[in-house]
Amino acid sequence: MGIFSRFSLSRDIGIDLGTANTLVYVSGKGIVLQEPSVVAINNIEKRVIAVGTEAKKMLGRTPKNVMALRPLKDGVIADFDSAEVMLKHFINKANEGKSLVLPRILIGIPSGITGVEKRAVMDAAVHAGAREVYLIDEPIAAAIGAGLPVVEPTGNMIIDIGGGTTEVAVLSLQGTVLSESVRIAGDELTESISQYIKKVHNLVIGESTAEEIKIRIGSAYPTRDDDEAVMEVRGLHLLSGLPRTVILKKPEIRDSMSEPICAIIETVKKTLEKTPPELAADIIDRGIILAGGGALMKGLDTLISHETGIITHVAADPLICVALGTGRLLENFQQLEKVFSGLSRQT
Repeated sequence: MGIFSRFSLSRDIGIDLGTANTLVYVSGKGIVLQEPSVVAINNIEKRVIAVGTEAKKMLGRTPKNVMALRPLKDGVIADFDSAEVMLKHFINKANEGKSLVLPRILIGIPSGITGVEKRAVMDAAVHAGAREVYLIDEPIAAAIGAGLPVVEPTGNMIIDIGGGTTEVAVLSLQGTVLSESVRIAGDELTESISQYIKKVHNLVIGESTAEEIKIRIGSAYPTRDDDEAVMEVRGLHLLSGLPRTVILKKPEIRDSMSEPICAIIETVKKTLEKTPPELAADIIDRGIILAGGGALMKGLDTLISHETGIITHVAADPLICVALGTGRLLENFQQLEKVFSGLSRQT
């Protein structure tokens, strides 16, 4: 019996360890957890006081003795200790506090990270309580979660836009033919909105407010409601130092995000230029699939279609594609074991 076929003997866990959000899939149960990748720490006592949703509520609202932070940046671990604590918390929560048998864990990772960064992810998972750790490139997991026929000899193109990285990959026969990874994604879009409002309106806003603006009136392509879509935003005025309210319009928010969006489009074009002709023909026939939280940006699929000339579709559940893919991999190891990253770690 091979190592992959033994996964079914225990309750295995698939994790989409994202910069913005972490999702956990438990074999036999499905996705049981979806929470922000945030940890709140008491600086004086050096202890964790909140993880996930509760910690995110504290971003920008903490006293001096408390720090709310994101353990991951650009898709990789930036704070090892916090990442370990966060993983342990999510694993215990997914297991409902039961830890008689240490789980085998499959983690989705950006395809462009280094070997050292991969090791950091695996070490954090082992320290968090995993018996065995396996890695899968996020584009492959997202494609499987989106229902693409990755086992067939046909070209499939997927764009996975997360919080820290954008992954563009062409897949065929259970493998990655080519891929491009750029550390520009949802966080950069949010930051570009903050910087625009600061520069144009002299207003300082928090990360949560900028994210809300992106979700409510952010768009990548002109829409019919451009003139009507407005949002009232409160922040701290730079000149007076007092709270102030401004009215933002949809077109100006789209313009504020143009630079990172253009970088994503260029990455897509760069990947298409390198795609073998036969696979390119398949992609033209089948279209491009958008996954990840960034896929929810209004008009992004239309913009990519316009720029590439290839129909682009948003996956049915873009936010959970990677987590869903890890789950399907856990339940179909014999058919899909070739897609795993070469690295694995056992305790």
